[in-house]
Amino acid sequence: MNRIKRLFEEKQRNILSVYFTAGYPRREDTVEIIKELEKNGVDLIEVGIPFSDPMADGPTIQESGTLALKNGMSLKILFEQLKDIRKEVRIPLIMMGYLNPIMQYGFENFCKKCKETGLDGIIIPDLPFDDYIREYKPIADEYDIKIIMLITPETSEERIRLIDKHTDGFIYMVSSASTTGAQKSFDEKKQEYFRKVNSMNLRNPRLIGFGISNRETLEAAQANASGAIIGSKFITLLKESPDIKTAVERLLKSLGK
Repeated sequence: MNRIKRLFEEKQRNILSVYFTAGYPRREDTVEIIKELEKNGVDLIEVGIPFSDPMADGPTIQESGTLALKNGMSLKILFEQLKDIRKEVRIPLIMMGYLNPIMQYGFENFCKKCKETGLDGIIIPDLPFDDYIREYKPIADEYDIKIIMLITPETSEERIRLIDKHTDGFIYMVSSASTTGAQKSFDEKKQEYFRKVNSMNLRNPRLIGFGISNRETLEAAQANASGAIIGSKFITLLKESPDIKTAVERLLKSLGK
């Protein structure tokens, strides 16, 4: 069974997913970050593929991607770094990246390599849903790679239900229509959006991301979905901390864990 599916069957609430950019702060940090996050109880990890034009990302993640590229990080190097990851790491691992570098690699080659490496899914923020259905889903399904789609407060109910019908894994529920970045709290408008989606009784579980940076936003996300995704906060801590272990410890402390 795909590890994403297994996770959501075994744990329906309070799932914690953490994003980081591969190749940041140093090119060789990827595996150590994954192992440290798993050791500290993180349920799911999103490994970001650095890209020169990350349109959905805020300044913190953009900066990490720019530095990762300067460090010489590439998709080919990332797969090489992860080739033995399943000898030690058991939790689900998801790639998150834009369509351009994945298409340069070749989408079927990418899915095949994910399968060989032990990766479980991919988030592609700029992949149009209609293209996903027509061209990408059949290939991903062949290799049991879950393509995770995003919804935002501006996504229509009709489109949300289509995504729910044609995806399998979880739905990435973006807390706002803006780019990524830490927030101190979720306002009433966002809370209403969470309640609206909850009332739709969707088939797929959901994780809420964008803006989660402290205990208050974490608890709000976990109250309205199966869990939360944290990215910018962790990237900032990787930048500010003397080592990876300290960054992970500071992250969990900031979340009240």
